[in-house]
Amino acid sequence: MLVEDLDYELPSDLIAQEPARPRDSSRMLVLHRGSGQIEHRVFRDFPEHLLPTDVVVLNDTKVIRARLTGRREPGGGKAEVLLLSELGDGVWEALVTPGRRMPVGRRLSFGEGALQAEVVGRTREGSRVLRFSSTGDLAAALSAAGEVPTPPYVRRELRDESDYQTVYARRAGASAAPTAGLHFSRHTLKAVRSRAGAVVYVTLHIGLGTFRPIHTAHVEDHRMHAESYSISEQAAEAVSATLSRGGRVVAVGTSTARALEAATRDDGRLRAGEASTELFIMPGYRFRSVGALLTNFHLPRSTLLALVCAFAEREQVMRAYDEALERRYRFLSFGDAMLIL
Repeated sequence: MLVEDLDYELPSDLIAQEPARPRDSSRMLVLHRGSGQIEHRVFRDFPEHLLPTDVVVLNDTKVIRARLTGRREPGGGKAEVLLLSELGDGVWEALVTPGRRMPVGRRLSFGEGALQAEVVGRTREGSRVLRFSSTGDLAAALSAAGEVPTPPYVRRELRDESDYQTVYARRAGASAAPTAGLHFSRHTLKAVRSRAGAVVYVTLHIGLGTFRPIHTAHVEDHRMHAESYSISEQAAEAVSATLSRGGRVVAVGTSTARALEAATRDDGRLRAGEASTELFIMPGYRFRSVGALLTNFHLPRSTLLALVCAFAEREQVMRAYDEALERRYRFLSFGDAMLIL
C-alpha cells in the first residue's frame, strides 16, 4: 500500500485549537460499515449506539508533564526534551532538540539546576536515553520542571492542563492524550455505564509509536516504535466473556484498539498482564476482538489513519473524511469524533 493512499488535503483552519465546551458537545460522524451509511450526530448521542451486550473499553493513561526546556552544559544553549517512556531508575527515552548537539555524554540543566540530565545512549530511531538526577525527590523535580505537552499543530496554550486529560485518566505515563476519550464528560460516561453491559479500562502509555509519521513510500515498510500496555484480569475477563457470547467490544480510541488486538490470543481470549507491542495495524489486518471503534479525525499519511482504514474499508473512510471536510468538522486531537460501527 502506498502512503499516498492515506493522503488528503487538510485545511489548517479545520485543525481544532481547543476542545469543545462542554466536552460532549463535539460533533460525531457515525459510519456504518455494513451499508456505508453516514450519520451526523453530537457526541452526547454516543450511548444511544450501545447495546446491553457491549463491553466498552477505555484507555485510562494519564499525560505526564513530559515537555522540559533547559540548557546544555557546557555552553548554555537551549535544549528541549519530550519524555517518551520511563526505563527505570531515573532513566527515560526522550526526543531532544537540537538533536545534532546531543551526543552521548552531554549534560542538561533545568530550572535553577534542581534537575539535571545526562545523555547516556541513543536509540536506532534517533531518540536519546537520558539519566536524570535531582537535589530532592526526582518525580517532584520532573513535574516542577515540565509542562503537559500538546501536539505541534496545537498552537494555543492550554487554558487548563485538564483540557488534555480524559475525565477518567488515572495511570500516569503518556506523552500524548488518548484523544477519543477527551469527548467524554462525567455525565456521558455515566450514561455509557447505564447503557452498555460493562465498561472496563486498559492502559497504553501513548508515545512515539502513536505519533511518529510514516516516512516510507510503502506503508508496509514503516516500523512502529514499541509502546507498553497493561490489562487487568477484570478487563481481560470482561472482554473475553463478551467475545465468547458473540457480543461487541467497543474500543474508545486507536490506542485502546491496539492494546486489545495485541493482547488477543488465537483462541479469542484476552491476555491479562503487562507487555509491549510494536503491532502496526494497516489495511489488510484482520481484527480479532474490536467490533466498534470510536476515534477522532487523523492526520494524512499517519499510522492512526492506517488503523482506521484497516477497521473500515479505505474507500469508506476516505469518503467519510471528504464529507467531514465538506461539513467543516474539526480535526485532530481537539477535534470532533468518528464512530465506526
